[in-house]
Amino acid sequence: MTHPEHPATPASPEPVIVLDGLTLRRFAGEADLPELFTVIEESLEHLRPWMPWVAAHGRAATTEYLATRAGCWADGRDFSYAVVLDGAIVGACGMYRREDSPAGSLEIGYWLHPAATGRGLATRAAEALVEQAFRLPWVSNVEIVHDPANLASAAVPARLGFTEHLRRPSPAVAPAETGEEQVWRLTRTRRQAADARP
Repeated sequence: MTHPEHPATPASPEPVIVLDGLTLRRFAGEADLPELFTVIEESLEHLRPWMPWVAAHGRAATTEYLATRAGCWADGRDFSYAVVLDGAIVGACGMYRREDSPAGSLEIGYWLHPAATGRGLATRAAEALVEQAFRLPWVSNVEIVHDPANLASAAVPARLGFTEHLRRPSPAVAPAETGEEQVWRLTRTRRQAADARP
């Protein structure tokens, strides 16, 4: 589906983002299956409280996820990256549009293997995605959405200059969810103002 503000052939973010010691790269399809499946397997108890998709985790679900990445990227609705540290996948992140996303809005999501948490990697990955999002001409704001009880996820947008935009009801489909979503927003204007500061 093409949105009015979304070009039929949108500009795309960089397929590989190299940070200091950390790389975000497009998923390589089936080639990533063994490693990604193992990382998810090792992270299940860490992710289960907040990630509804964990309930359906399995090799078939991971295979299907990887098989759809290229098509989602090509049509501009979901840009998914492997988070790679020291040559190994340690999580995933991405930018995507929900069906009910506001015009001009792109949402960022992220998760990490528990051994990779506590080092600022999610914040660095999200910051890189914010930069990529605002390179897309149709994006006017970036959102990060999480359950209000997920304090680790909340710390990321707070560090990056997002503002608390709203709370809204949401079905509690993962074990620790409260039935609400916290929406953080960073506008292009606010980002440009921050970048212009000396």
